[in-house]
Amino acid sequence: MAQQNGQSLQRVRQVFRYEEQLRANAQFLEENPDMKVRLRLMFLYGRVNGRGTVLYLNWSRAADYLLEICTEAIKLRGVCNLALSGGKTPEALFRALARQCILQPTTDWQHIHLFWSDERYVPHDDPRSNFALAYEAWLREAPIPRENLHPMPTRYANPEDAARAYEAELRAHFGDADEYPMFDIVLLGMGNDGHIASLFPGDPVLEETERWVVPSRAPAEPRQRLTLTLPVLKANHLWFLVAGESKAPLIEQLFAGTIDPTLPVAMLGEELTWLWWLSEELFARAFPYTRLWWR
Repeated sequence: MAQQNGQSLQRVRQVFRYEEQLRANAQFLEENPDMKVRLRLMFLYGRVNGRGTVLYLNWSRAADYLLEICTEAIKLRGVCNLALSGGKTPEALFRALARQCILQPTTDWQHIHLFWSDERYVPHDDPRSNFALAYEAWLREAPIPRENLHPMPTRYANPEDAARAYEAELRAHFGDADEYPMFDIVLLGMGNDGHIASLFPGDPVLEETERWVVPSRAPAEPRQRLTLTLPVLKANHLWFLVAGESKAPLIEQLFAGTIDPTLPVAMLGEELTWLWWLSEELFARAFPYTRLWWR
């Protein structure tokens, strides 16, 4: 009898602990409505893998949820900070956001600040510039104040000076409350070689642990780049936008757990809340290594 009473008491305590955890989780979501939006997106449309949550790349859906997260972040903190990715893949997202500037005039664009995760060291009006692509596809007509656009500077004769100037701008904007700048979302792509932002395989800057922004070297022109560092990326909410059949083998290796651990994309580590928006052929490659959230 005493043993049964002891077991019953233990179960009651477990129930109370479970209820306490549920209340704590509910309070956290109430205090962080932007996280509630993220979780809704993940649970409704995502499939989970240790590397993150995999979603089919629907540009309109991605734009809608990004702006919803921005809206909640502004309500909560008075500002939304985004870091945009380079390359051609995000152009479709930028165009979807440009349409939303017309369709969603209630979005508080005045309180959205845009930064960049990396940049090619060319003038901002050069067609190879990451800033130029975003500007032409979205920002030219967007009601975002010009002072809220924070492109990486490429006017310095020495890229090292440019990297330090951009880090100083980030520190002035984010302050020193956190070890790294905390964006609401960092958009990233992934190259055929496993590079992310402008962090390329074998580049010594992959070992950087203290700085936020560094110059880097690409294997293709324009070789000189600027990039956020690996610790900064690891600390943030990441949205990967990946398309192209040529990336299919690497995506399969990544989600199967057989990828070369020295590749930049593998060095990021694992985080379930990172979102992998994958085009149709890439989603199919990742699918066998994922499961529904509730299973």
